Amino acid sequence: MKIETLGVIGAGQMGSGIAQVAAASGLRVVLNDIEQGLVDKGRKSIEGNLARSVEKGKLAAGEKEAILGRIRGTVRLEDLAAADFVVEAATERQEIKFQIFRELDRLCRPEVILATNTSSIPIGRIAAQTRRPDKVIGMHFMNPVPVMKLVEVIPGLSTSEETLKTTWALAEKFGKTPARANDYPGFIANRILLPMINEAVYCLYHGVGTREDIDTVMRLGMNHPMGPLALADLIGLDTCLAIMETLYDGFKDSKYRPCPLLRKYVEAGWLGRKTGRGFYEYR
Repeated sequence: MKIETLGVIGAGQMGSGIAQVAAASGLRVVLNDIEQGLVDKGRKSIEGNLARSVEKGKLAAGEKEAILGRIRGTVRLEDLAAADFVVEAATERQEIKFQIFRELDRLCRPEVILATNTSSIPIGRIAAQTRRPDKVIGMHFMNPVPVMKLVEVIPGLSTSEETLKTTWALAEKFGKTPARANDYPGFIANRILLPMINEAVYCLYHGVGTREDIDTVMRLGMNHPMGPLALADLIGLDTCLAIMETLYDGFKDSKYRPCPLLRKYVEAGWLGRKTGRGFYEYR
């Protein structure tokens, strides 16, 4: 099946990034969110990313306008009916994703593949909400999407080989390197990354070190580009908590128990960069 129009649900950090790389690869993009203000914010983010690329000489000004011209924003989910392939990048909450996939299954043509950018929720669980489980797959992009090369491709139990091949080829068209993960909670990336972040939060919780010292040890001692607490702020502490809860629920192993301090910050609305405060303060 030829893919010319990509639907993206969610115009936040991840969804806008996916829309950007898709449009840069030559596809038309329908970018959807529940409010016009969120759609406009996502488009503004894309425009800012492209403007910086122009300033650095990595992109011609004319190409920037061409990319933006291929992206159409909408608050109508019905507009996704025009898409040849859809990527859902909504909030990491199971009930929200279930509802979106039920609606997409109703609206989209039977041959359209429905992919989810979920970072931890089992693909089979999402696919079961549709009448096309063979055409549902995980397509987990890394943050920030325009910069990071990896895409985890996660087939569910019912995902067809054709769906897997099409999704793999699409990731490569976006200039990404796909890696296959089997359908277990957290997949590969977050099953390894989030327990490390959670343990860093425990170190802060137990007073083993300050936030700065914990991050410095991991940056300079392990050569990580960013410390785990700063990375958690970038990901969003609510997303980190949701992933840890999925891991804990999925494996019932105490090593995946979310740190109480992480939960406390989320309950206080300290979600990281997006709210101006997490483990660090942002202006």
